[in-house]
Amino acid sequence: MVRLPGFMHTIRFRLTVLYTGLLFVLAALVLGVMYYVLAESTEQRPVTKEYAQVYNKHTDEVLGYELVVTITEVENAVNVKTLGTLREYSLVTLGGLFGASLGIGWVLSGWVLRPMRSITRTAAEIQATDLARRIRLSGPKDELRDLADTVDTMLDRLEDGFRAQRQLIDDASHELRSPLAIIRANVDAVLKSPDSTEAERARAADIVDRATTRMTRLVEDLLATARRTAPALADADVDVGMVAEEACDDFAPLAAARSLVISRRLTTGMITNGDHDALRRAVGNLLSNAVRLAPAGSVVAVAAGRDRGWIWVAVRDTGPGLEEEDQPRVFDRFWRGQPSGPDRHTGLGLAIVRQIVESHGGQVRLFSRLGAGSTFVLWLPERGADSTPVPERNPLGGVGTASH
Repeated sequence: MVRLPGFMHTIRFRLTVLYTGLLFVLAALVLGVMYYVLAESTEQRPVTKEYAQVYNKHTDEVLGYELVVTITEVENAVNVKTLGTLREYSLVTLGGLFGASLGIGWVLSGWVLRPMRSITRTAAEIQATDLARRIRLSGPKDELRDLADTVDTMLDRLEDGFRAQRQLIDDASHELRSPLAIIRANVDAVLKSPDSTEAERARAADIVDRATTRMTRLVEDLLATARRTAPALADADVDVGMVAEEACDDFAPLAAARSLVISRRLTTGMITNGDHDALRRAVGNLLSNAVRLAPAGSVVAVAAGRDRGWIWVAVRDTGPGLEEEDQPRVFDRFWRGQPSGPDRHTGLGLAIVRQIVESHGGQVRLFSRLGAGSTFVLWLPERGADSTPVPERNPLGGVGTASH
């Protein structure tokens, strides 16, 4: 198999050949039509020669023969010569045009594809660890400029994604380091020591159990984050009221153990497009916080409804509430307020709630005031409804202003 030179595999070469071929065919057609029209409009035939006898005017003696030139034959000879010349010059012109169009096509295609080389060079210099480079192509707002701007936008998203991923890994590593250190310290100091008492062993086992529980929650939260961002995730119709009902059933035993009452005001038939399990986890994370923070004997309210093309699910507790300056940070990964006892949370629950809701095209709202409890509202787009701004009101009423 014959291996072609490298330049013959380039787009520039193919554009040059295409440009040259089209120009050559067009020129050949024009010259061919001209030749055909001229040939059809003129009479041409092989030139014939006629001779006449020459007489002596005194004796009528035949002296010889001489060539007789007629006007018709002159015209015919001119036509034949003209067409022959046109044919020769047309072939020469086509040959020269072919060579010139190759050179011009190569130069023009290189000029047109110059932005592509800039895009390729920048893309080759970008690495997964350094996404700060951008193409920033100048020039007219054409298709190549649109391509470069699209690539720059994609790089912006990739840089944000990698930065968030690195931050998540760093934070997760930090969060896992503490329980692992606690487990290692108790195992080395107590559980492996033959001199430790039974009470010390029991206390160490209890500490190790809490540390492993904390690690398990963190791993589950990380898996939930990764699952929702998976590209192969397939959404379906979800009954939001049913999702909230199932989440309430999941946390009813835990609420009863703390003498809490989960008050439900839910209706079914409110359909959105999304992931049933993910939405159930979002509502469950809100209930988990409410059950953990609400004072014993209080009521945790869970309600759902519709409003201007949106479906809302609200969870309200009468816990400690949040200071106004802390409310914008409550959805950040690994952010925690004041410690709430030995059962520390991972700091990922509300971040996962926001991620799940926003991936469904919705938004989360927080209404809270220090010492007066908190209300979290999930707004999800209703299937088939017209797009409208997300309402800012608290559907359950109460204190506090909306925080996103």
